Amino acid sequence: MLKHVQGWTYVLIISCFIIIIGNWIGYSITPIKALPGILVLMLIALVGLIIHRILPFNLPSIAYIGMIGFIITIPQVPGSEKIVEWTSQVDLLAITTPILAYAGISIGNSLTDFAKLGWKTIIVGMCVLLGTYLGSAIIAEIVLRLQGVI
Repeated sequence: MLKHVQGWTYVLIISCFIIIIGNWIGYSITPIKALPGILVLMLIALVGLIIHRILPFNLPSIAYIGMIGFIITIPQVPGSEKIVEWTSQVDLLAITTPILAYAGISIGNSLTDFAKLGWKTIIVGMCVLLGTYLGSAIIAEIVLRLQGVI
C-alpha cells in the first residue's frame, strides 16, 4: 500500500507543478496564490485513491474523490468557505490540460493495443468527438441568443 501511495504522490506532485505553471501563464494567478488550492485538490485526490484501495466496494476512485470534494465544500462543514476560496484560485482548464496530455501519452504508449481495437473504434471515437463539439456549439448558440449576445 505504501508503494502505491508513494507512486500516486509523485504523479500528483508532477501534475500539481504543471497545473501551477499553466494556471500562472494562462490565467495570471501567481503560484503562491494558487498553491493552497492545489494542495487541497492534491490531498483530496490522494485520500480518494487511498479510500478506493482500502474499501471493498466496486466504485471507481473518481467517485470517492468527487464525494470527498462534495462533502468538504458543503456550506455547513467547518472550513468549507476557505477550501472553496483556495480552490477557486485554480482554473479548471489548467487542471484538465496535464490530465489530457497524460491520457494522450498513455494511449500513445499502447498504440498497438489501441490498434487492436480496430477501425470501428476510431469511427466511434470520431463520432463522439463530433457529437460533443456540435452539442456544445448548439448549447452555446442557444444560450448566447437567449442572453442577447448574438
